[in-house]
Amino acid sequence: MNLRVPGPTPLPPEVLQAEAKPMINHRSKDFAQIQNRVVARLKESFQTANDLLLLTGSGTGAMEAAVVNTLSPGDRVLAVSIGNFGDRFADIAATFGAEVVRLTFGPGEHADPDAVRTALAQDPTLTAVLVTHNETSTGVTNPLEDIAGVVREFDKLLIVDGISSVGSIEIKTDAWGLDVVVSGSQKGWMAPPGLSMITMSERAWAAYRQAQMPRFYWDVGKAKKSLERGETPWTPAVSVVYALDAGLELLSQEGFANVYARHARLAAMTRQGIKDLGLKLVAQEERYASNTVTAVWAPEGIEERAIRSTLRQEFDIELAGGQGELTGKIFRIGHLGYVSEADLQAVLDALRVVLPRVGFSGAGAAGARG
Repeated sequence: MNLRVPGPTPLPPEVLQAEAKPMINHRSKDFAQIQNRVVARLKESFQTANDLLLLTGSGTGAMEAAVVNTLSPGDRVLAVSIGNFGDRFADIAATFGAEVVRLTFGPGEHADPDAVRTALAQDPTLTAVLVTHNETSTGVTNPLEDIAGVVREFDKLLIVDGISSVGSIEIKTDAWGLDVVVSGSQKGWMAPPGLSMITMSERAWAAYRQAQMPRFYWDVGKAKKSLERGETPWTPAVSVVYALDAGLELLSQEGFANVYARHARLAAMTRQGIKDLGLKLVAQEERYASNTVTAVWAPEGIEERAIRSTLRQEFDIELAGGQGELTGKIFRIGHLGYVSEADLQAVLDALRVVLPRVGFSGAGAAGARG
């Protein structure tokens, strides 16, 4: 299966082998060594000296942890959303009692830093800003450095969903002044689902000491105390820790600068191939198009499910559909983690065959290249 969704991603053989290792005591020195190594390498990619904690759960769990450990019921929070996952961040905060002010942009748009500045200037009672770095539902990457600069102007807490970016797209946690950043193992880290990670700045820890939202399993204070002993507060996903360790070893060997360049190169190849087929990107400005997932509008009058179904049945290629308001309107090609030019060329060649079959006669959809 050529699994080309934005996560979970394919796993290298070394990762599959590591995941199959026997269990060990998660309160042992052996586990402590592995976790300490994983945390150190993750910090390298996050580009942070802040605390970084492993949590057993999906990326959404880490989003919840980011909210409940830094906010209190009644806090007014600016939620910047450019798609489904930005909306999810806002919904989590609202569920726990925050007063959420939503700053929403249309499909394919990036968040405008000036609009963030205006929103913060108009409401001095706002205490924090939630933002998604890379929105996989629309294939758009926000200008996070510029947004962070605006948030710093107003001295607000900045909480970032970096689930589908960190490890694949460069992020400078400390240099940009990001207070909380979360990610998930099933994305660019070349590991299975089941682990998430969260960074906490000194400002974030100060907020933690004041935060009044309910927390128990996601209490990062407990996670920090346990990490000091090389442990986790609750039973971790040991096999996924093995796998993440192996994935990070491969990324470290490649070098993170090379990892980011590879993702940029593969993304550019995919976008150009899509345009050559006569299809349209969801990203309205290509300079903000994601390097981890390309979102594509289904041709007018063509059912996107027919495209994906034919690819799956005849070519063993799995693409993702749209989410939320974009359900049935777009399809998405994941190109993060363990992926090569050949994987993506196979998708483009298959689309060239499939598109005419489902009724699209646009440029380039005539037949497979020899």
